[in-house]
Amino acid sequence: MVGLKLFNTAGGVSEVVPRLAEVEADVQDLVEAHMETMLGVRFLASEYVIDCVDGGRIDSLGLDENGAPVIVEYKRGTDAGVINQGLYYMAWLTNHKDAFRNLVRDRLGVTAASQILWSAPRLICVAGDFTRYDAHAVREHRRSIDLVRYRYFGSDLIGLETVASVTGHSVTTRRLRRRAAGKSVARSGGALVELAEAVDEVLLGLGDGVTRVQRKQYRAYQRLWNFACVCPPQQTKLLVYLKADPKTVDLVSGFTRDVTGLGHHGTGDLELQLRTERDLERAQDLFRLSYAAA
Repeated sequence: MVGLKLFNTAGGVSEVVPRLAEVEADVQDLVEAHMETMLGVRFLASEYVIDCVDGGRIDSLGLDENGAPVIVEYKRGTDAGVINQGLYYMAWLTNHKDAFRNLVRDRLGVTAASQILWSAPRLICVAGDFTRYDAHAVREHRRSIDLVRYRYFGSDLIGLETVASVTGHSVTTRRLRRRAAGKSVARSGGALVELAEAVDEVLLGLGDGVTRVQRKQYRAYQRLWNFACVCPPQQTKLLVYLKADPKTVDLVSGFTRDVTGLGHHGTGDLELQLRTERDLERAQDLFRLSYAAA
């Protein structure tokens, strides 16, 4: 289980007595107002009406850091139906890509609309609590689902805790990944490919709730937010981008670099340049630092 992360929404000092919201809408309004900070998702729409026989309203729609569509559903307390409700909306979304693409274009522009990651749509359920059956159920679905427990602390703090996080991959996605891996081996040689595999193992092993998302230009590792992005091996090095603050790190030439404000694939302001297994050993404290920050 991922540790509790607190967000101060008013700048004041609060009593630390956990409580639920008075009504579900309070949670929704607060998360939508701070969605990028809390969930790493750019907010697109609230109470989005879907056009189908049974109808319905999607609580929140967004786009995550990797360009994946995100549905967010909220419940004040524990509700066994929140996962199935979200999956119903996800099925509608994947069958109505044009509607979502038009929404992204209108809110974020043509470029964002052209780069939507349709292979990895996500469902985030935010609720007062979940049962062990909920956590089991998400692992049975071939979908990317995050169960997030919330608690208010006084009037100024809200805490979010990931209860379960699962990444779903389609057959097509797995085929593309195998092809990409084969091309990487041909281009980069065995040593750097083995190094990339070792990095993958280390990042996935940092703790529960780590999910991996494959894009053409990079592979992202998430805990709701990206905490690491690994680019395909270059001729002599492997580039990794972390969410750790470069100002808190002693930068070493040829190993770490502050790329704040500089364009690069993936997300994160701290660049690591890995060439050997020794570099991977040196990087592990920074991996843990970025993981904790996410």
